[in-house]
Amino acid sequence: MVPSPDPMRLAVPKAFIVLAAGYEPSRETARDIFRFAREKLAPFKRIRRIEFSELPKTISGKIRRVDLRKQEESRSPGAERGSLEFFEEDS
Repeated sequence: MVPSPDPMRLAVPKAFIVLAAGYEPSRETARDIFRFAREKLAPFKRIRRIEFSELPKTISGKIRRVDLRKQEESRSPGAERGSLEFFEEDS
């Protein structure tokens, strides 16, 4: 999870998700993930955005969160979202 620029709140939590084999990224999948997070997490911990993508990893297999943060910082707050990016408001 990394901060994602938001025009209203400055930044919101964004999760990058790699789906298991046999699952396709879709609005319904994102809606189910948001619903699960809403039920299990406190409001201040909930994710507000989801992006389905492969994760950058180090040679030893650790996730390079610094690369994810840089990717998000490079986006402007009102930028177009990708086809595999979903906002909580959409669900």
